[in-house]
Amino acid sequence: MDKAALLAKLKQEEIAADLPLKDTATNIVFGEGNPNSKVFFLGEAPGRNEDLQGLPFVGAAGKILTNLIESIGLKREDVYITSVLRYRPPKNRDPKPTEIAATKPFLDEQIKIIQPKLLPRLVDIL
Repeated sequence: MDKAALLAKLKQEEIAADLPLKDTATNIVFGEGNPNSKVFFLGEAPGRNEDLQGLPFVGAAGKILTNLIESIGLKREDVYITSVLRYRPPKNRDPKPTEIAATKPFLDEQIKIIQPKLLPRLVDIL
């Protein structure tokens, strides 16, 4: 199975899982981008815009991220982008350790599928 198919299967498994915040969110924000990318950007949690669209980094921080990606000669579709949490915390509060722990197996598998060479945490950059 190719990486895109493996990611689609993993997304469906995550949607089916009983994860914290799932009931208060509008959409899962699983991730997007090139599954064969060597660059994997990792954010903290979806915000309001991400929750509404089901896509990572589409708000103000997303514009900054897109500019950053373009400044190194890449396009947004050349990299892979996701967050530690897949569902928006209420009122954009910080993720709780239990929420992070519940999502970690899915994130670990996502990273294993993509096999990036570079995995910057966006909380350290933006």
